[in-house]
Amino acid sequence: MAAKIKKGDRVVVLAGKDKGKQGAVTQVLPKENRVLVQGVNLVQRHTKATQADPQGGIKSKEATLHVSNVALVDSNGKPTRVGFKIEGDKKVRVAKTTGEVING
Repeated sequence: MAAKIKKGDRVVVLAGKDKGKQGAVTQVLPKENRVLVQGVNLVQRHTKATQADPQGGIKSKEATLHVSNVALVDSNGKPTRVGFKIEGDKKVRVAKTTGEVING
């Protein structure tokens, strides 16, 4: 299936503890249908002290979200679904709310 959400896209969270938060996609995992969004879905990990990290302790990091729980943000700042259109010889992503072509 074609990639509706790509790395660098601005998305909004639709469901879960971080509903309504926005962030940029930092990683896409297409085989698992998951995305990593900057500053969203933070979880705490208890880490043991190592040579690389002599302090150890409780660290915060981002966990992945299912792709169905995020939506692309259009030019108006609202969540939108993504469609596809052929322009010339290129297949481009189109915002369903505004009809604008999504760059990237």
